[in-house]
Amino acid sequence: MDITANLPVAVIGAGPIGLAAAAHLIERGIKPLILEAGPTPAAAVEQWRHIRLFSPWQFNTDAAAVRLLAGTGWESPEPTALPTGGELIDQYLAPLTALPAIASRLRTGARVVAVTRAGLDKTHSRDRDTAPFVVRVEHIDGEVRDYRAAGVIDASGTWSTRNPLGTSGLPARGEAAAADLISAPLPDVLGRDRGTFEGRTALVVGAGHSAANTLINLAELASQSPDTRIIWTIRGASAAKVYGGGDADGLAARGQLGSRLRSLVESGAVELHTGFGIAAVTAAGAAVTLTSTDGRTLKADVVVPATGFRPDLGILRELRLELDPGVEAPRGLGPLIDPEFHSCGTVEPHGAGMLAHPEPDFYIVGMKSYGRAPTFLLATGYEQVRSVAAALAGDREAADTVRLELPATGVCSSDLGTSCDVPEAPAGNDPVFLQLNLLER
Repeated sequence: MDITANLPVAVIGAGPIGLAAAAHLIERGIKPLILEAGPTPAAAVEQWRHIRLFSPWQFNTDAAAVRLLAGTGWESPEPTALPTGGELIDQYLAPLTALPAIASRLRTGARVVAVTRAGLDKTHSRDRDTAPFVVRVEHIDGEVRDYRAAGVIDASGTWSTRNPLGTSGLPARGEAAAADLISAPLPDVLGRDRGTFEGRTALVVGAGHSAANTLINLAELASQSPDTRIIWTIRGASAAKVYGGGDADGLAARGQLGSRLRSLVESGAVELHTGFGIAAVTAAGAAVTLTSTDGRTLKADVVVPATGFRPDLGILRELRLELDPGVEAPRGLGPLIDPEFHSCGTVEPHGAGMLAHPEPDFYIVGMKSYGRAPTFLLATGYEQVRSVAAALAGDREAADTVRLELPATGVCSSDLGTSCDVPEAPAGNDPVFLQLNLLER
């Protein structure tokens, strides 16, 4: 990238990874233009501010961002403490975005709808590597504006595109029509969203820790409001993978999470239906009926889709991408993160070289770089953007030297039931934790 062109690098998304990318660009003397679709920075994290992460603070902050904060009076959180999403915002991301170097380059309410090259669609090759990018943005006031950029870093995450309820990767029949009766993927059952669930029948779909966390919170609500009924459906024949090792688990917090959920099922507080692949969703008034692929039906007042996420690639249609055909990650990275064969602990450190596409100076980073794989780490994303910023600045040696320092156990998302290790919770913390480093915007 020719940074003397005086054009900024567009950073799509102002979550933890996007803001880290901006910090690294600033250190390299490159102007970022940070485009956030939400009304505030880290708008997606705001949606799950009630959730506590598995990974401690020491792996949730970026080195360049911390260097920007140094000297401002910012106090670094206790390295071994486990933050909630709200604490991640309040104690780290909000102070970071308040810095003039970041605030002056940040645009909120700015949804990117397309990225292309100036004067060139994806079929044209001549002079493509020297043509600036055009990033089309819909602003919250209705204005549509095209921004020119020397490079683009897509850190937009996957929060806005959850996986459907249906099997085979498709929405169930009638799922779209029933949208008003389907909650957010991680509702705040005991707080903000209490009224949606109290005294009603809630049906949770999914076999990971997102589902477990919601089910346990629903059970707490039901203990306070006995008319609340809880149904849980999974596609598999057994919930053993979600329960984990229980008391025998080497990691107490993880074992307690599974043990609590198992006891709720065995006591009848949670009604479990296994082998329930959803074929159809039918809304009738204020109720919804789910029909399984084998013809069973379940009725509820609200459905919680704890089904995971996938990337939105539509905005990148005019760019030349090379993606793994399975997980929709950059082609070189795809085989290393395929959840059928790998957990986060087996993914090697990687940077700009592995994240590059045939489109020069364009990179997908963060959770979106993992496509449909659920095992992304914030620490991984921070190393990605350090390397990418170096590559955009022309420092190939720094870009190609990638390393990732994690504890012996590792920290990762087990949101879809993948096998991985997490650090044991320090004494005094609630054992219901959820690693949600995969959420960005």
